Amino acid sequence: MSERTSAGDLVAAFLEAAGVDTAFGVISIHNMPMLDAIGQRNRIRFVPARGEAGAVNMADANARVSGGLGVAFTSTGTGAGNACGALVEAQTAGTPVLHLTGQIETEYLDQERGYIHEARDQLTMLRGASKAAFRVRTVSDLPGTLREAVRMAQSPPAGPVSVEIPVDIQESSLDRPASLAPVAPLRPEPDGAELDLLADALADSHRPMLWLGGGARGASGEARMLVGLGFGAVTSIHGRGAVPEGDRMSLGAYNFQPPVEAFYGTCDAMLVVGSRLRSNETLQYKLALPRPLYRIDADPRADGRSFANEIFVCGDAAKAMAGLADRLRGRMSVDSSLAADIEKARKDAEAALRGTLGPYERLMDELQDAVPDDVVWVRDITLSNSTWGNRAPRLSGTRNGVHAVGGGIGQALPMAIGAALAAEGRKTVALAGDGGLALSLGEISTMVQERADIALIVMNDGGYGVIRNIQDRKFAGRRLYADIVLPDLATLAGGLGLPFRRVADTAGMRSAIDWAISADGPAMVEIDMNAVGPFAVPFAGPPVRPKE
Repeated sequence: MSERTSAGDLVAAFLEAAGVDTAFGVISIHNMPMLDAIGQRNRIRFVPARGEAGAVNMADANARVSGGLGVAFTSTGTGAGNACGALVEAQTAGTPVLHLTGQIETEYLDQERGYIHEARDQLTMLRGASKAAFRVRTVSDLPGTLREAVRMAQSPPAGPVSVEIPVDIQESSLDRPASLAPVAPLRPEPDGAELDLLADALADSHRPMLWLGGGARGASGEARMLVGLGFGAVTSIHGRGAVPEGDRMSLGAYNFQPPVEAFYGTCDAMLVVGSRLRSNETLQYKLALPRPLYRIDADPRADGRSFANEIFVCGDAAKAMAGLADRLRGRMSVDSSLAADIEKARKDAEAALRGTLGPYERLMDELQDAVPDDVVWVRDITLSNSTWGNRAPRLSGTRNGVHAVGGGIGQALPMAIGAALAAEGRKTVALAGDGGLALSLGEISTMVQERADIALIVMNDGGYGVIRNIQDRKFAGRRLYADIVLPDLATLAGGLGLPFRRVADTAGMRSAIDWAISADGPAMVEIDMNAVGPFAVPFAGPPVRPKE
């Protein structure tokens, strides 16, 4: 006879079978049966976030660092709506996240009767923010829907998948399936003939380059195979660490600066793997990339998107690069000066960056020197990250870096919490702006409650620095709506028992950073930017090529 189980318990057991050890969310009357089961089984750590957006950001970063599945629970209606911005971030980053949201009782669904937590056409809203969204309509549908949701979330191109489960279904019982094992994700096989064609084209190149995007994050070994054959490498910000950034064949994420663009002009091929060649890293699609340009991507829609390509191979990044390396082994004749030219282009690009930083050059260097090699480096889009934080501190692996790919504010702190709980004894350092911190301020208490091992560095200039600079450049200095008021961070930290230091000059930067990194658990450092001083060159948004 089959064992009967509650639907809530089946959700918890399924997550355990999927290898989930940490989940995030906000408890609600419309998800309590699932969360009660998680608590009763006591095999998954549940982190109670202070908001649904923060919960999904935490799940997103947790998956990026662990390489597994991120899981977030929200309520229905406004709770699910609050999650949508963070779902868009996970979709932009290609992160496998399972978003489990409650739903009102099936008896009252889709009737617009004002039932508490009801949202009109919620499923359409979630489909717009997620890779896919499903509603469980009967309790017997639950196991198959969960398995399909996780398969879709993890199949390249990965992304968040939302599942609505009405609360009466959560409270129902069903026969426990014989197996709760998730279905393996679909990883598209590259066509052998297409790889042959690509290999023949690349075998004649003497100065080939790889551009590695977020789709290559799980293919570091295969990327290094190609670098071992003589390819140079450059990454998108999201693809950082696919080739260790200390490798002399790597430009790191210095991917569009003038010295790098000049270097591209000396190359005779570029292979783009798993990247959308996004606007903010390609001078709004005007960057002069090496030609001929070839692409590998799991998404067939990437063929010719944004930049024309001569050959396109649709397939999983790891499988395609491994197959290509096998076909090229012993056939490459790479220019012996390529490595030195890469080193010079990177050095020149970094020198140009340093010339814009003013006093923050020292902060960049102090952080680089202070952090351990295996640090997890989390960033938002504050001025310091938009200039140096997204490129200068070197990453040794793709699981060591997390940033707001979609450019939204307020995500560094919750992402740091999710990252820290996946980091397995490694320190997490988060660099956030005061504007972004204001949006997720409540998650400071989540960080303290969970004792997340985070050194949180807050760049405080009293407002939205990038917006001010754009206003200075484009709107005659009319700085409207860009100033914000935060609580005194020392007072806030004291009320939460959070270790805190404030830095008002360059001389105090290193000792404060060392102190925060050595702390057992969370610590916060505030950099008073108005006291430290301005950047040498104001940053006013992603660079674009001037119109002719």
